[in-house]
Amino acid sequence: MMMSEKSKQHVDSCRFCWMCHHICPIGNATGHERSTPRARALGISLVNRGAIALDEIMDNIYECAGCGACVHDCSTGWDPVMFTKETRLAAALDGKLPAYINTLLDNCLETGNAYGKTVTCETLAAAIAAHAKKEDTLLFLGVDAKYMACRSGYNAIRVLEKAGVSFSVLADEPASGAQLDFLIGAAEETKAQMKAASEVMNAYGTVVVFDPADAKTVKQLYREYGVEVSAKVVTFTAYLADLLKAGKLTPVAGGKTVVYQDPFQLARDLGETEEAREVIRAYATLEEMLLNRAETVWAGNILMAQYMPDVIKKVAARRIFNAKSIGAKVMVTASVSEYVALKSVEQNDVEILSLEELILAAEV
Repeated sequence: MMMSEKSKQHVDSCRFCWMCHHICPIGNATGHERSTPRARALGISLVNRGAIALDEIMDNIYECAGCGACVHDCSTGWDPVMFTKETRLAAALDGKLPAYINTLLDNCLETGNAYGKTVTCETLAAAIAAHAKKEDTLLFLGVDAKYMACRSGYNAIRVLEKAGVSFSVLADEPASGAQLDFLIGAAEETKAQMKAASEVMNAYGTVVVFDPADAKTVKQLYREYGVEVSAKVVTFTAYLADLLKAGKLTPVAGGKTVVYQDPFQLARDLGETEEAREVIRAYATLEEMLLNRAETVWAGNILMAQYMPDVIKKVAARRIFNAKSIGAKVMVTASVSEYVALKSVEQNDVEILSLEELILAAEV
């Protein structure tokens, strides 16, 4: 298997180390040793040494959420996410991807999203059409909000309307490349999709990115992959915090006491932790999860639920249990995917709210 020497070094350093064993959300949900970063490293090392074939480990390779908890916790600087993504790329180049991943990949290349969707719900479509006029600011919804969580996309539009913002939303919004990057890493197809998206974004002065997965991709990975974005790119949470400071939003505290579920893309990858908290404090009393900010625990996503739905539901249920354990009654999330995952768990103990729902329920 073709792999960089740097990744090989990280693989050989991680394969017998249990330092991050306890913090992998997938490993904790399944209870299986094979689901941990250490086990992935051990499997990859066996492939590199010719002991087993690459396709024997690929199901395990796609159990990684890429959340980076292992990377953040490693005091010696090793990076399991890096060698996991390299392995996915190698498998794609060698034709060794699992059939269920090939289906998602083909969907991305044919329709721009892993779900193979081409039509959004009528409510969101109408809201998008109402903002077809070209403005200086673009609200970039992302494929999850557009095709799998259209109510979230609709609510994001409503929040900006409440604030009196003039903005555009694209009916033919391009994919950011986030899903392709998850599936096959830094492939030429991924970079081409990113470049096409950047060319659309560059027609605007400011791009407000709603989904944290897209925000990480555009603000961090584009630079790493040599894709230029001349527009000012801001996260939806940071944009809301600025609107609040400018007096564009007029909150009335709703009396709720909530905890905030930090999306790892914002908290760990982009170092953004306080903006959402500033907004939440204007609408509710904020308390903290025991593991918060850069220590956050991922709560699931829509993409991985396409091929391991039961595990993703367990991941989300464990995070709800974390909230319940500290007496929390309401959990607020700024992640489209985590919102859907958390809402999929049947329970009556903790109310799950998106940041937009919290705002709209208490906005004048």
